[in-house]
Amino acid sequence: MSSPTSGRFTWTTLAPILAAVVLVAAWGRHPGPVVAAVIAVFLVAAVLAAVHHAEVVAHRVGEPFGSLLLAVAVTVIEVALIVTLMVTGDKDTSTLARDTVFAAVMISVNGIVGLALVVGAIKHHLAVFNPEGTGSALATVIALASVTLVLPRFTTSSPGAEFTASQLAFAAVASLVLYGMFVFTQTVRHRDFFLPVDTGPGPRDDDHDGHADPPSSRAALTSLGLLVVALVAVVGLAKVESTPIEDAVAAVGFPHAFVGVVIALLVLLPESIAAVRAAARNDVQISLNLAYGSAMASIGLTIPTIALASIWLDGPLALGLEPMQIVLLFITVIVAVLTVVPGRAKPLAGGVHLVLLASYIFLSIQP
Repeated sequence: MSSPTSGRFTWTTLAPILAAVVLVAAWGRHPGPVVAAVIAVFLVAAVLAAVHHAEVVAHRVGEPFGSLLLAVAVTVIEVALIVTLMVTGDKDTSTLARDTVFAAVMISVNGIVGLALVVGAIKHHLAVFNPEGTGSALATVIALASVTLVLPRFTTSSPGAEFTASQLAFAAVASLVLYGMFVFTQTVRHRDFFLPVDTGPGPRDDDHDGHADPPSSRAALTSLGLLVVALVAVVGLAKVESTPIEDAVAAVGFPHAFVGVVIALLVLLPESIAAVRAAARNDVQISLNLAYGSAMASIGLTIPTIALASIWLDGPLALGLEPMQIVLLFITVIVAVLTVVPGRAKPLAGGVHLVLLASYIFLSIQP
């Protein structure tokens, strides 16, 4: 990976800037097919640039801070996008937060984890990781998803899948507390549980990222700024592309809710690519940090923000999952627990997760 200082105008420097310019020019417009295709090129370039700069920053700060930074950065921007759509959207947005968060959880816990395990296990015989750290992350994801997405379906104080105001406030506080406790555990108290596992003899550097020397502080700060710009461009261009995506989804006869799945896939592309690259380096723990960290941040930051925004938002806020979604979440939890407990996994384990993701996507198309 080239340093960002090796060339003042490398593609990784220009891509986020050009994508941001395209975002400003396209924001609020409804591009036609040709323009949408051009925007998609800049979107992909911004995703690849985001992965590059995230790896530079992670190399400088070390693990697990690098994974945490990328997960939180993407989620903060994603939350801003959700609130913007809920405020400005013309259509019913009562289930937007629920569908987006659930899509992020399923894509992270099944898609990113599945890809990482398959790549790591195929390339290095077994995917090896730390069960203590990964198990703690999974337990936090399960608790967050249960409190915020499952319980609203079974409470009786409010009809349907909604929380009352006090219940929503409790869920928001509980989410923040859980997420804060996990971040403290991951970065302070038991940081060693979230570092890549030493799998045997061979050249490995102290920060476990496969690079010889960390970048300078100036290079890291430059990459941090470009990372933020790239992530803003990714999420913003995904929003701009939402109308062409809606048209394409309608043209093939898929349900409108599938648009949220497509946008979530686009938004999570930087984490997905970074996780696969880490798994290929035999740093599967970094991949799992990214996957579970993304799922946790998506719930732990989105629900409190939506709870606060609901003071000013009109209309209902449905957070409770549909029965089919609850079943998929339950099966995912069982499989994930069995995957985490051994601390190592064969390609089969990743394949099971990917089948669950495929089931979620297929049933989103054919509910």
